[in-house]
Amino acid sequence: MRVTLVHPAGFNFVPGQPDFSVLANRMPPIGIMQLASWLEKFGHAVQLHDCLGPYAPPTTAENAEIVLATDPEMVGFSATTSGFMDAFEIAAYIRERRPEIRIVFGNVHVSSLGASILDRFPEIDCLVMGEGEGAMLELADGKPLAEVGNLIWRNEAGHIVVNPRRNRIVDLDELPFPAYEKLAGFPYDYHLPLFAYEKKHGATMITSRGCPYTCSFCDRTVFERQYKTNSPQYIYDHMKYLRDKFGVWHINMYDDLFTAKKQRVFDLCALLIAKPLGMQFNCAIRAGHTSDDMLAQLKKAGALMVSIGIESADPVMMERHKAGVTLDAVRDTVRQIHAAGLRAKGLFIFGMPGETPETVRTTSDFILSLGLDEMNMTKFSPLHGAPIWDECVNDPTGDFVEDWRLMNCLNFVYKPEGFETREEMDALYNWHIKRFYDSKGYRRRFARRLWQHRWSLWHILKHLPETIAAARYFSSNKEQLEKAKREFKLHPRQPVGLKPQLSTDLQIDNIVSMSGVKMKRRDAAKLIIPVVYEGNACGTPPPVTAAV
Repeated sequence: MRVTLVHPAGFNFVPGQPDFSVLANRMPPIGIMQLASWLEKFGHAVQLHDCLGPYAPPTTAENAEIVLATDPEMVGFSATTSGFMDAFEIAAYIRERRPEIRIVFGNVHVSSLGASILDRFPEIDCLVMGEGEGAMLELADGKPLAEVGNLIWRNEAGHIVVNPRRNRIVDLDELPFPAYEKLAGFPYDYHLPLFAYEKKHGATMITSRGCPYTCSFCDRTVFERQYKTNSPQYIYDHMKYLRDKFGVWHINMYDDLFTAKKQRVFDLCALLIAKPLGMQFNCAIRAGHTSDDMLAQLKKAGALMVSIGIESADPVMMERHKAGVTLDAVRDTVRQIHAAGLRAKGLFIFGMPGETPETVRTTSDFILSLGLDEMNMTKFSPLHGAPIWDECVNDPTGDFVEDWRLMNCLNFVYKPEGFETREEMDALYNWHIKRFYDSKGYRRRFARRLWQHRWSLWHILKHLPETIAAARYFSSNKEQLEKAKREFKLHPRQPVGLKPQLSTDLQIDNIVSMSGVKMKRRDAAKLIIPVVYEGNACGTPPPVTAAV
């Protein structure tokens, strides 16, 4: 079968102006690349279109025409919440022009909301829940829809049918390397976050699926509770493949938690030390769950920087949203990272329930005290499958605007009780960002690494004309842009108030995670009751449950 897989761009608040997130960091869409290599392994012809790619046009119609030009029999969209409406608009265009093409949606948004998406968007034929390889292969092979696990579809009577979930892929080493070669402009026109690498060109890898922890803000509906990994030898061979075929010399490991299986890390480091590739890489660790020995081995193996999810420096906020991580553990881990000769990057979230101006200032002070080499603070966006979702939706003191296009961690869609306005939140956010990058410590560290940062500086210079043009646009149209934000209207086709359709196990995890007291899973299970999906055209209710 001829299959085209699409990575939607999502929403740019100022049409016609550069998307600065892409100028600073353009990542290859690993998900559809992995699906492409898997489908081609079994004889299907696959093409990719990245709507955030270097040659992608700006409009829905232009992107849809590129997809149609590939003459597909099936088009698959991999869409997050913020990218869903963009994907839908392209899909609707394709449906109007070529109604015989099967349109399939997958990824986290449809995995968390399930059949209600198909009910509200008749232009979509099927939804693939969770891991996509098995379902997409069976669809491409022409297997009867009723027999495809992980699939939500419509039968001939128009009723929505939810098939059972299929077993997870046990051995991730069975998967071929992602189809990087199908991505126009790779690797030269894709780039890692600025100042996060020393060697070019860069690429991304994901060497595990899932996460063994349950944080309040994370949606785990795709891989659910199982944590699977590639072997050290597979990772080594994957890195070597990127180096030898594409000239890649730096890898960002985008696993949720790269070091969850410690022996795997030591075995990989042993391979990279015994047979050096000359490559560098970044990865994520967990505060308090590492060791001097592991960090030393990572350094010898080529690691440049490790990231730590900290989220907040307020103890109450940490206990609520990042259980098991303490401020003392964070301080000790940063000291260990620097002692090993590695760079430390802290990851933080601004605006979760319980946030106040005081907690933000406390976090800002803590960040400056750590001497971090890099820092990323995202604006909190609730996710439908995350433990915190129900609290954000039902919070009588907070203010949540459920606009999927804005739920991209770049907008304050949720305002906690502790803030008067979103403008107040934006001002405090900007104050902290300026404070960190203007600090003497950061400037001193940056100046010492000017030569190491030469490729990032060159990238900035290369894109200086459009950056200056955009800056002038924003400064001269500030009042109009602020007015547009205040008056921004919901997409006419986007529903509001859809309930997440979670498995029993995930609901239990969410209840335990959000409980104010320590709770056992068996006690949380007693709070779960069956629920029937209330769709207009649902013939077979999904096998899901809901908490009360």
